[in-house]
Amino acid sequence: MGIAVWALIAYIVIIVVWNGVLKRNIGEAMLIGFAGVCLFGGGRFFELAWAGIADAMAEEVVFAALAFVFMGYLLTRLGLIQEQVTVLNSVFGRLRGGAGYVSTAAAALLGGPSGSGSGISASVGSVTIPWMIRSNWRPDLAASLVAGNAGLGISIPPSSSMFLLLGSAAVAPVLSADQLFVPALVGGLWTVAHRFVVVFLWVRRNRIAATDASDILPLREALRAGWASLLVYAGILIPVLMTLDFGKALMESRVGEAADGISIVVWIPVLTVLATFAVAWRRLPRTASAWSELLGEMAPRYAVIGATLFFAFAAAAALGELGLVEQLTTIMEGVDAPAVVIAAIVGLLLVVIAAPLTGTATIAAVGGVAFSALTAAGVAPAAAATAILIFASTEGASPPGAAPIYIASGIAQVDPARTFGRLILWFVIPTLVIGVLIATGVLPI
Repeated sequence: MGIAVWALIAYIVIIVVWNGVLKRNIGEAMLIGFAGVCLFGGGRFFELAWAGIADAMAEEVVFAALAFVFMGYLLTRLGLIQEQVTVLNSVFGRLRGGAGYVSTAAAALLGGPSGSGSGISASVGSVTIPWMIRSNWRPDLAASLVAGNAGLGISIPPSSSMFLLLGSAAVAPVLSADQLFVPALVGGLWTVAHRFVVVFLWVRRNRIAATDASDILPLREALRAGWASLLVYAGILIPVLMTLDFGKALMESRVGEAADGISIVVWIPVLTVLATFAVAWRRLPRTASAWSELLGEMAPRYAVIGATLFFAFAAAAALGELGLVEQLTTIMEGVDAPAVVIAAIVGLLLVVIAAPLTGTATIAAVGGVAFSALTAAGVAPAAAATAILIFASTEGASPPGAAPIYIASGIAQVDPARTFGRLILWFVIPTLVIGVLIATGVLPI
């Protein structure tokens, strides 16, 4: 194995030991892990460190995650969350774990349009995590579910990752978008079905009860009291609509090619914070001292989530500089075994690569190689492409580098490390198995 692969192994071990064994906070663990990766560069230590830091400083998800923490705090502090939960409970509160089912369904519906695990975690989580917590879900469970659902941004077509894969030199000559769409959709629905099973099991395992009937207002009464609080989610709706065909056409007609640079991950928190200010204008602090108190209460939340995200992206960039993708690609190309073994190995390698990177970056780097390896082993082209998308979709739930984990944990105000084991057991491993079963034809598409 190459030095980058050993650096990746050391990175994961450092984080597990520092956080899980020594019980230090996850922000420290990510910093130490990043330094450990850079040490593998030897004399290039400072070069790797600077490359990683520069990449992290340019990463929009770091800004987005911190903006979502601010947004969630404002919604809670200004009383808007309670009004929204009252409305939602009037519709779904009589169903045990109803908020979890709605969160999963919303992630599935937003999957294709958003194409982003971070976008799903942020937009769906900002609404459903506070709702779940107030309807008998533990905060760490709520954060785990939203982070686990984030992968639907890749596995549900038409995602940007799907088109990226179709455009690769290995895939383009043998598979078109029309040929892949339905198989990819069916494959994505298998991952949605798995998540509904997870919610069902969690609800019963954790004895999550329905909301007490005495706490459920009639819908008309709930809307009368809290309808304005729902307007803040225009900040989510508008960016999502801009990702659809008619939204893209509208933006291109107004701003031209600049429309391609609009980021849903950045604009969701920005517009939602602005909408919150507009809706709750009368509840905002009126003096400098009141604003100072509000911001002071919120500041400690940034210490851990900011450091964690920043050094996660820095470590990913440093691993890239060490040649992680190339070294894992070499391993993948050298595999010669039956189809089921090839599918499992390819899936595992994609999961490993997607953990420090993103699903989109993983497919851009090794999607074509993975496709060639699977089809050479006898896997049908559509099944191979669908399996690759599903394997890469684990990026939302793969600790320790997945941004959706930190976004969801920030909204839920829990230590991200509390979700790691649960995400691997309930989301990463089952998704890997689903991909293998699709590649080998056990699960029909």
